Amino acid sequence: MDNLKLLHAIFNTAIDGIITIDSQGLIETMNPAALRLFGYEEEEVSGENISVLIPKPDKGAHNGYLHRHQDTGKKRIIGTGREVLGLKKDGTTFPFRLAVSEVEYENRKIYTGFIHDLSKEKEAEENLKKYTSELEAKIKERTQNLEHLINDLEKARDEADRSMEKQKELNLLKTRFVSMASHEFRTPLSSIQLSALLIDKYLEKLEPENILKHTAKIKNSVAHLTGILNDFLSLEKLEAGKTKALLQSFDLVKFSEELIEEMQLIAKQNQNIVYQHTGAISHVYLDPALLKNAAINLVSNAIKYSGENTFIEFNSEVDEAEVCITVKDNGIGIPEEEQKHLFQPFFRAHNTGNIPGTGLGLNIVKRYVELMGGKVIYHSAQHEGTSVSLIFKNR
Repeated sequence: MDNLKLLHAIFNTAIDGIITIDSQGLIETMNPAALRLFGYEEEEVSGENISVLIPKPDKGAHNGYLHRHQDTGKKRIIGTGREVLGLKKDGTTFPFRLAVSEVEYENRKIYTGFIHDLSKEKEAEENLKKYTSELEAKIKERTQNLEHLINDLEKARDEADRSMEKQKELNLLKTRFVSMASHEFRTPLSSIQLSALLIDKYLEKLEPENILKHTAKIKNSVAHLTGILNDFLSLEKLEAGKTKALLQSFDLVKFSEELIEEMQLIAKQNQNIVYQHTGAISHVYLDPALLKNAAINLVSNAIKYSGENTFIEFNSEVDEAEVCITVKDNGIGIPEEEQKHLFQPFFRAHNTGNIPGTGLGLNIVKRYVELMGGKVIYHSAQHEGTSVSLIFKNR
């Protein structure tokens, strides 16, 4: 087989497309593989400008590349491979790798383009991108689900921790309750029992003064027990979330005057509760029942922890911004190192001695005040007395 026949056989059987053009960019030959790629018959493209196989916007640029090469000798596209788009007869495009070579033949230049179809590679590449994108989306979704699961687990753990802490607090409260109740109930009950026995004795001797003295002790003991039970009931309602603030408008001055008149009846000998109001405004928007319970608790503490022949100050102040109620005494005060426990349930300072109390009052006061959107501030020093203020925003 001579060389010409060999080249012709290679040209016709090559898998990749081969196209030759002259120096004017006119197609001279296209092998069968190239014709199949572009969808043409040989006679349809023979003699046509190569631009017929190039889609816009590169269609008009090809001749310019060819002429610049011929004028300058610079090989911009010749001798290199690059990816381009081809235009089929049916108007569709496809990607291929183009390598162009220049050949001198019979005193003229012929340019040969070798075309390798990249459609399957590009399709596989797009499929890979799509698969990668879908995989990334699934990974992102799974990651988000995992993050949500972790967050839920952390919340469940935190909830379990809070439940355990709450259980510890409840167990501690039960222990404190048993300890306090065994002490606080024993004393008044013993007093009631003893007074009842003595009354029987004094009845035989007809000693009315002693009888009255012991009936008064019984009344005081019963009042003390009633106060303890009321504290327990208030705490139970607060813990169960049954206590709600029912806000309404009322006159704070009238409210305070009536409360002081009531509390003065249980004050010690020569204890005087002095009331003063500051501000031209007297109407407030709070829960009068919760406020009364809180104020009675503060005044009761002032009476209980102050001596005879003392003054207790009850002050109210209302302006456009705030409502402030302050109870101040000159009693035993609270040791500085114990003040951090002041609002804990069942807490009582060590210097209270034999003065009766449940240790629940200030805890209840604080929670009542917070239900009304307020806060409690205090100042106390041992042997110098205590000042407690209830502060609310004026609505």
